[in-house]
Amino acid sequence: MGIRIQNLSKRFDDFVALDDIDLDIHHGELLALLGPSGSGKTTLLRVIAGLEHADGGSVLLDGEDTTHLSVQSRRVGFVFQHYALFRHMTVFENVAFGLRVRKRGERLKEAGIVARVRELLSLVQLEGLEKRYPAQLSGGQRQRVALARALAIEPRVLLLDEPFGALDAQVRRDLRRWLRELHERTGLTTLFVTHDQEEALELADRVAILNRGRIEQLGDAASIYERPASPFVYSFVGSVNRIPGEQAGGQLQVAGLSLPVQGSGADADGPVELYVRPEDLVPGEQGWPATVVSSLRSGPRLRLRARLEDGRELDVELPASEDAAHYAPGAHLHLAARRYGVFAAG
Repeated sequence: MGIRIQNLSKRFDDFVALDDIDLDIHHGELLALLGPSGSGKTTLLRVIAGLEHADGGSVLLDGEDTTHLSVQSRRVGFVFQHYALFRHMTVFENVAFGLRVRKRGERLKEAGIVARVRELLSLVQLEGLEKRYPAQLSGGQRQRVALARALAIEPRVLLLDEPFGALDAQVRRDLRRWLRELHERTGLTTLFVTHDQEEALELADRVAILNRGRIEQLGDAASIYERPASPFVYSFVGSVNRIPGEQAGGQLQVAGLSLPVQGSGADADGPVELYVRPEDLVPGEQGWPATVVSSLRSGPRLRLRARLEDGRELDVELPASEDAAHYAPGAHLHLAARRYGVFAAG
């Protein structure tokens, strides 16, 4: 099922949560809504689900305008950040809940409910835990129960609000892989909200970056990371160094070095800022003269802090296979930027 969001707006008193949002989600796509707190991502998810009403615009599910449809009529599966499981119900009854509260004419017979719940528990790898209560489960298991409950009603769309936010790092990584595999098996159009950039870039087919109720950029993981469309995206996704400079006549003057303008550059000549990621600074014979301030091995990376001649300090990331002795504190080197973005100074 495809989702089309048109001119969607939502305010809470004076706070603009959604500001004229347009977004198309493709059939069978796994799309991440990524942004800082207050960017509008959870509000957008809740409006799609029918849990919030927009002030303007529309949400179309497979071409059907859902503006006046109830939550139940939309047939959207929603998984909350803190699971929202019924503590007094067993795993089986939590998953069966949505099937039992259907209208009489749409409700499965008991044998059908049992078969559906068992199928879902197998799908989310929780066979044998039917009689346990939520308090007897790990965080990862509770999250799987919440997903099974959302899938029980055979939703047209699956919506996940910070699905792994309450879990520790290792469980998050394991569940991310599992959710991707589950998505491949079910083929459901899925949106998930996260503020974790690694989670979004690893899991999603495409990522929508939200900021102050607007979509700053929409694209696949590679384009979001390698070709940020704005200073906000550059700064929010990954690490970045910012160096002031001047643009004039198709050339940049940055910290005493002349550089070509890559891509469109800033809109006009004048003061600019050059954005360059630590891994895009390469030691060599050319570039900015610099002195290593600190050097730290971190897993597969060698992280340097280097000071330019004007006193500005930059973060540099090199493969750990590089000879660390060459980059000890006090070492002199030149740093060239192999890829960078240029934006008007603001």
